[in-house]
Amino acid sequence: MTAIEQQAINAIRMLGVDAVNRAKSGHPGIVLGAAPMTYTLYSRHIKVNPRVSNWFNRDRFILSAGHGSALLYSMLHLSGYDVKIEDLKEFRQWNSLTPGHPEFGHTDGVDATTGPLGQGIAMATGIAIAEKFLGARFNKDGMDIIDHYSYVLCGDGDLQEGVAQEAMSLAGHLGLGKLIVLYDSNDIQLDGSVSMANSEDTRAKYEAINWQYIKVSEGTNVGDIDKAIAQAKANIEKPTLIEIRTEIGYGSPLVGDSASHGAPLGEENTKATREALGWPHEPFLIPSEIYSHFERVVKERGQDLYNQWSSLFDQYKNKYPESADEIDRLISGKLEIDFENILETYEVGHNEATRATGGKVLKELSKVYPFLVGGSADLTKSTKAKGVDGDFTKDNPLGRNINYGVREHAMGAIVNGMTLHGLRGFGGTFFVFSDYMKPSIRLAALMNIPSVFVFTHDSVAVGEDGPTHEPIEQLAGLRAIPNLDVIRPADANEVVAAWRLALESKSIPTAIVLTRQGVETVNGTSYEGVKAGGYVVSYEKEEIHAILIATGSEVNLALKAQEELLKEGIDSRVVSLPSFKRFKEQSDSYREGVLPSNIRIRLAIEMGSSLGWGQFIGLDGRTLTIDRFGASAPNKIIVEKYGFTVENVIKLTKELIAKIDKGKIF
Repeated sequence: MTAIEQQAINAIRMLGVDAVNRAKSGHPGIVLGAAPMTYTLYSRHIKVNPRVSNWFNRDRFILSAGHGSALLYSMLHLSGYDVKIEDLKEFRQWNSLTPGHPEFGHTDGVDATTGPLGQGIAMATGIAIAEKFLGARFNKDGMDIIDHYSYVLCGDGDLQEGVAQEAMSLAGHLGLGKLIVLYDSNDIQLDGSVSMANSEDTRAKYEAINWQYIKVSEGTNVGDIDKAIAQAKANIEKPTLIEIRTEIGYGSPLVGDSASHGAPLGEENTKATREALGWPHEPFLIPSEIYSHFERVVKERGQDLYNQWSSLFDQYKNKYPESADEIDRLISGKLEIDFENILETYEVGHNEATRATGGKVLKELSKVYPFLVGGSADLTKSTKAKGVDGDFTKDNPLGRNINYGVREHAMGAIVNGMTLHGLRGFGGTFFVFSDYMKPSIRLAALMNIPSVFVFTHDSVAVGEDGPTHEPIEQLAGLRAIPNLDVIRPADANEVVAAWRLALESKSIPTAIVLTRQGVETVNGTSYEGVKAGGYVVSYEKEEIHAILIATGSEVNLALKAQEELLKEGIDSRVVSLPSFKRFKEQSDSYREGVLPSNIRIRLAIEMGSSLGWGQFIGLDGRTLTIDRFGASAPNKIIVEKYGFTVENVIKLTKELIAKIDKGKIF
């Protein structure tokens, strides 16, 4: 290692330490310990162009140990990304470009939002799947237009998370050889020594799940790290874990101590660190020769690689214009679908489970949208959420069905990774198991990416499987996530609309929630109505006495109750409310037109928690909902026992009339 390389590494270290000190919070330990591996990766291997940071064929770098964001921001600044020294000084401050954990779309050069440990490894698995799939689709005759690696930097904590283990198991099974994990192995986590919680044989474990394992015994040895990365890149049959032995808080008085993990070093310790590293400069001061060094080894090298690729792509365009056009449209997100002529309109009276309709719609969309890739967590026969063109395997990278296995948590993150790379990733499972996926769903919403999550078996109508498999609180929980569109279709035509809206979305993930039991297609459901989030499915005959608001299969129930209520002189309106989010985004006048404020007699009908319904029924309204767990019995019996019958809807409506209007309607 040359003197300038040593100083470049120290520049990364001290910028991170200075940023943490100024913020009075952060994680300096990983910055000091992992700077050599980060420098080696960026200066000698990674294929990026800071001048064109969204280059489609760039290598991806995912900081799974997202708490080490000061390390990444320092590296991005020195490498010439749009992260200025002023941004480092504003680390973790209001409205800054350098938040506490890396955020995709917010900071230049950040490829994924990370922080919840393990998520980065799992998202990188999805990115590697996308790279392999797209390469198989587009690369021709030595023209490797899609050809890059996905690098991850993780710590001990990442490898203890279940989401990472699920994803790494699948990555090994699929032979994702362009996935390389740099493991910052320092035997320290927040509470102390790793040995307090873990005593695994790392090599044996990962070799057992078909990973290549490489060890670097000295984490400051740039030459050894360089060789390890080169060896990892050479093996494209297996993903690689490079365990790099480091010292947390290297160079500081807190070296090897968990105290350096999650708190600023402070003035005295920082002074001692500067002296130990031979770094005499003031905070945030970087000599010009170090900037020049990074300009040469990262920025200029990256520009050369980008120019080579651009030249190759120009040749590709001349030889394969149709494929090149498809790549351009993929990159720009302009792959349009003629939904009107592709998707079926279902006749009134058509009766099938919305999960079955969902499977049919997905199959039809897959025929015309080549980048719809995904599958289910070992529940394909039940969810009907299956990709086409066969299974994606190490021998068939063109397959669009992902057999995730029983790995719901990793599935959600892998879907996000595929979506980050331009595919429209999807995953399917039973709705109750969305609980396993919550962190990944939340990150999709936070990253503003249009991942698609398909959930079936959406209520107590699951039946005999009982309360462990019958969702109650899940609808309320997912609806509470900002920027997530939760759509619970009422019938087949609303399912069609839900899938269309999911694919039309550019920046919002969608959860489509579907039934196990058959549901009749009713008159009045529409794409425009679902797009608005809520709409009148069946108007009153003359004067509104009551409004029945429902979602999913319960819209059928509301319509049947409407007929019976009219026979008793009660004129009601039925509103389908498939998406709370979309409806709340409509204008006041639109919402008033659907739910007139002068109509206080409102009954919400949904086989799930009552939480969240108050905003639509007002102070005087009532819910027919479920605030206790389900039961094991045939679904028709459960539905009846929980009160979801025409007779009970009539009873509750009459009680509201008696309470609010004192019987004036009659």
